[in-house]
Amino acid sequence: MRVAIIAEGSYPFVSGGVSSWIHTLITQMPEFDFTIISIMPGISRTTTDDWKYELPVNGKSVKVYPLEVKEEKPIYPNLSAENKEDLLSFFLSKDRTGKAMRFLGNSDIIGNPSGFFRSNEFWEIVQICYKEEKLQSSFIDYFWMIRNKYEPILHLLQSEFDDYELLHAASTGYAGVIGAYLSVNQDIPLIVTEHGIYSREREEEILKSDWIPMIYKSRWIQFFYFLSQLAYSQAEQLITLFQKNAVIQERLGAAKSKQLVIANGVTLSNPSFNSMRFSVENPIQLGAIVRVVPIKDIITMIYAASMLRKRHIPFQLQIFGPLDEDEEYVRECRNLVEELDLKEFVTFTGKINVQEKLVEIDVLLLTSISEGQPLAILEGLAAGVPFVSTNVGDCDELITGGAIDLFGPAGFIVPPVNPRKIAESIEKYVEEPSLIELHGRHGFKRVQHRYQLSEVIERYRSLYKEVGRIKQWQE
Repeated sequence: MRVAIIAEGSYPFVSGGVSSWIHTLITQMPEFDFTIISIMPGISRTTTDDWKYELPVNGKSVKVYPLEVKEEKPIYPNLSAENKEDLLSFFLSKDRTGKAMRFLGNSDIIGNPSGFFRSNEFWEIVQICYKEEKLQSSFIDYFWMIRNKYEPILHLLQSEFDDYELLHAASTGYAGVIGAYLSVNQDIPLIVTEHGIYSREREEEILKSDWIPMIYKSRWIQFFYFLSQLAYSQAEQLITLFQKNAVIQERLGAAKSKQLVIANGVTLSNPSFNSMRFSVENPIQLGAIVRVVPIKDIITMIYAASMLRKRHIPFQLQIFGPLDEDEEYVRECRNLVEELDLKEFVTFTGKINVQEKLVEIDVLLLTSISEGQPLAILEGLAAGVPFVSTNVGDCDELITGGAIDLFGPAGFIVPPVNPRKIAESIEKYVEEPSLIELHGRHGFKRVQHRYQLSEVIERYRSLYKEVGRIKQWQE
């Protein structure tokens, strides 16, 4: 079976949880042939030299689709009255059935981006939208806001795509739109797996942004929720990693009959279950499996380390993870380490084989301000290492077990952006080292019972075969 995995801003160019999940799916299901449809911001840094993963044998190709729109010879639209109505509904984020999706990729009908966005038809659509939305803003600013939202969509959908038997989008957003478009126009079944809730993540980013004028932020937020609804509507199956996100999906318009919860999975390690006394000669060994990017809030982790030092708690902190994704943030973190006089205590290792290092670690840290279901926590628990984690995404259930817990806590949960609580939790392990072994055993048992990779892969394998048959039956 020919499967297209549609990824936005991740595999194989960016390390992280979604990319690791994609790589594992491909590696663990050699009977399927995979193509990666990789959506990236631009065409720079998208050669094979930029890959962070070596494609498995059954990973047949990576096809890059940049969001960046290049000027080309204009092709102007040739729209029927019905086309115009469908387009207006699409631009007003009302087209839940995806009627416009049937011709957005057809330049003979809608023209190409260079032609359509200069056409009288687009000008008329923007005028109608502007009047209907009744915004107290400049019409020209509104015009460019609409164009900036939809030009990448038209550009993506007018790209060339191969023929596939199954589509699997690793998010909604631009990946979900490509999935919905190909599903509608090529009659290919679509699966969507949301690791976080994409539209809510974009909402958080938009609210914090300074490049979108305040008056248009709600329109951009609505736009990404609309893209999610298009994917939800067209997908045969919608997968989340944990129940809390399934509830959110349903609130956002997902049909309950399509929903499945399939957690992340990991391979069990041979845990050492550390339990020892700590001293200046034998400091507690802390680790963090994390990309050094703002959403992981490494700054809070560093401030927690500073508090440990002020309390004369012996420790070493190693931050395992790539340093090339946000070089400005990495510099900020390194400067803070130096400013707080922590260079002897905090080390940035860069990307390494984490499994080899986990045997040296007593406690792992996660200080993210947003997460889905972090593989980093599962990898740590599978190695018998307890966690101090912020209460975001599914972290609480991974650490405490949630309402159906059978094993006990595997660490401590703290509020986001709270270095004092992180330092206090680490101090508890120093004062009572037996907790490290106890929590490590709890976490190992939880992974053994609920998060084994072999079971996760078997669920996806069965799903691929079941959903893939839909097309065969229809034919």
